[in-house]
Amino acid sequence: MKWALWGAALLGVAAVLYIMAKASTKPPEPKIGTEATAAAATAEPEKTVLDKLERPQGAGPAPDYAFKDPDGKAMKLADFKGKVVVVNLWATWCAPCKIEMPTLAKLQAQYAGQPVEVVTISIDKDADAEKARAFIAGQAPLKFYHDPEAKLPWALTPAATGMPTTIIYGKDGNERGRVAGEANWAGPEAKAVIDRVLAEG
Repeated sequence: MKWALWGAALLGVAAVLYIMAKASTKPPEPKIGTEATAAAATAEPEKTVLDKLERPQGAGPAPDYAFKDPDGKAMKLADFKGKVVVVNLWATWCAPCKIEMPTLAKLQAQYAGQPVEVVTISIDKDADAEKARAFIAGQAPLKFYHDPEAKLPWALTPAATGMPTTIIYGKDGNERGRVAGEANWAGPEAKAVIDRVLAEG
């Protein structure tokens, strides 16, 4: 009888120890939404055109540099004087350039019939010109402009060292600001920028 009682007691102690051990190794219950909430709290909001817009020191009139118009003829940015000109420097090898291009097409469409011209200038080499032209053909109402020597970015003051770069010129031909990198040109922030430049006369 004594041994039976001792055996029962030992079994009871073993059971308690087993339960305690299991409880200590059991992973905690997942907290629904905790990770997503933390990520949302720490994530930076997407920068808008207004956030990225800069007015470089020393920037002035558009450079006196010739590139090719849609017909392959030489032209300069001064030929657009009297309009607000949104110059976008891009290339087919630049993924962000191609991502933002549809938003530039929407920007141009918003200003149909107004003195605003979105001029997308490819800096692709001649060997890739047809590929670049075909891409722009799918981005109506944009037109294909080409700088096969890729010298226009360096003719700017200051130079544009990365693609895409978008420069906004007023009707007087002077730079009003620029955006380095990809941006959403179809949003209300971009329209507010262009409207302000347009109102300056």
